Amino acid sequence: MPAARARQLVLAACDRHRLKRLERSQTAPYRQVIRAKIVLLAARGLSNERIACRVGVTVDTVRKWRGRFAAHGMAGLADRKRPGRPPRFTAVQVAEVKALACQLPAEAGAPLSVWSCPELAREAVSRGITDAVSASTVGRWLAEDAIKPWQHRSWIFIRDPDFRAKASRVLDLYAGMWDGVPLGPDEYVVSADEKTSGPAPAAAVIPRSPQARPARCGSTTTTTGAARLPTWPPTTSARPRSPAAAPHRPASSRSWPWSNRS
Repeated sequence: MPAARARQLVLAACDRHRLKRLERSQTAPYRQVIRAKIVLLAARGLSNERIACRVGVTVDTVRKWRGRFAAHGMAGLADRKRPGRPPRFTAVQVAEVKALACQLPAEAGAPLSVWSCPELAREAVSRGITDAVSASTVGRWLAEDAIKPWQHRSWIFIRDPDFRAKASRVLDLYAGMWDGVPLGPDEYVVSADEKTSGPAPAAAVIPRSPQARPARCGSTTTTTGAARLPTWPPTTSARPRSPAAAPHRPASSRSWPWSNRS
């Protein structure tokens, strides 16, 4: 029985341009680059054996992609869907878990401050969404839509009724004003920041719930701002002290065990 002849390929201008770009690509998957090279060489009339030697693949691989391109064009170079295990969870179950992750735990009646994948898995089972689901599966579902319920943004609400007046005075100092009058050339603003290593106020300590999880809390901290201070002549001198003014430090009379060794 005579051997089957290789299928002849005739490339359109647009297909040839796309295949050449794919062949020279530095970011495309390697398997796509190999397939593009096979098709381009096949369009030049080379046999499957010569193409396999040039590209470094088997003859069966060349025959496979040559035939697919001849039958389906550029779409034939894509991977087909492979059979595998049927999905255990329906799209509705996945959507319900994602919707649960977008809710606050307090709204769901859970004694938590933020959701975690294990807690979402337990909550989904307790609600009857699914019989069983692992935390890694829940994490994979959330990663599909970049949902991260354990990360949240916080902001500060101003609760001081006189904040506007106090802020205006500070902003005026930044602008060099005090009570509507510009500061003089001999007047300065001295500003002091809080010490970051100081102890936190008692109200800012996060209490622990019976489940040993963080809970929400609020605190109020009062700090002082800047003040207008007059200048005065300096009363200290920056000149170095003379040696006579330096305090005398007596020499140590303590002898060491090795000091008398010959």
